[in-house]
Amino acid sequence: MAWMIYGANGYTGELIAREAVARGMRPILAGRSKAKIERLARELKLEYRVFDLDSATDIVAQLKGIQVVLLTAGPFSATSQPMVQACIRAGAHYLDITGEIDVFEQVARRDREARQAGVVLCPGVGFDVIPTDCVAAALKQALPDAVELRLGFDTTVSLSPGTMKTTLESTPQGGRVRRNGQLMRVPLAHEVRRIDFGRGQRLAVAVPWGDVSTAFHTTGIPDITVFVPTSRLGLFGMKLGNVFGPLLKLAVVQRLLGALVSKAVKGPDEAARAQMPAYVWGEAVNARGERRTARVKTVNGYSLTIPGALAVTEHLLHHDAPAGFITPSRLMGAGLVSQLPGGGPIAIGS
Repeated sequence: MAWMIYGANGYTGELIAREAVARGMRPILAGRSKAKIERLARELKLEYRVFDLDSATDIVAQLKGIQVVLLTAGPFSATSQPMVQACIRAGAHYLDITGEIDVFEQVARRDREARQAGVVLCPGVGFDVIPTDCVAAALKQALPDAVELRLGFDTTVSLSPGTMKTTLESTPQGGRVRRNGQLMRVPLAHEVRRIDFGRGQRLAVAVPWGDVSTAFHTTGIPDITVFVPTSRLGLFGMKLGNVFGPLLKLAVVQRLLGALVSKAVKGPDEAARAQMPAYVWGEAVNARGERRTARVKTVNGYSLTIPGALAVTEHLLHHDAPAGFITPSRLMGAGLVSQLPGGGPIAIGS
């Protein structure tokens, strides 16, 4: 059964491709950079295809015979929509490793089309958002009548070029939360609290993370906020982002920053990744004030994204799945994170 990694020449895409081959899998590598895709495909002895995402008709032709597409090329705000459209037309299941709120919502809106085409749409099959999505699902099971959900993670991993560009693109848009079931824009760093993610109390700040979309689709809990730890200096920098956001929106500024990232940011190597675990936390509260917390320790985001993406890919290659939009934990259960290499059990407490 044929499957494709589109964006295999990128930092995370290449890591996934190499691990797939180590497992005996034979993905078709694809992307728009012929030199990079061809080099990697020759090294790994894999088939490859070179195409961009400008024409849906052209993409559909390139997806002929493909059962699953794993999109690893960002920013997903630009790449996801044309690939989703092509996958629906080609009858190929769609996966990606995005963490972008608007991308999740856009994909969710294609649910009906996907169901009619018999296609699964499951974005966020990496660290964004497998661990937090599984924690959200576990908390919903532990407190079924929860009305508030707080999620977060603590990791020291450095960013890849693609993730850094996505962060720069999203910063001018400010913060996002879900209130009464609706997505809302709020200022960056609008909420600050202290949280024990799993290694002691830390100052934490609300961030516009993908779970304000996906956790709602997973749990139906109407109020959702996501936190990450920060320093006082980092908190000050986020508040400055509220002031200088309009400047960062300028296309010329985004191009300049993107070029600087491409030159200066390389992403962590294997040795660095091995020493950067992640601590994931969640808290659910019901209308009576009853509370449940959940924690799980995993390997760093990139090291978890690799087996996470491959686990969902293999599931779709070998098992039937309900067509339409779905989140990782709804597709494979809240225990998915615990089944991945380096993922521990989810600990539930009061």
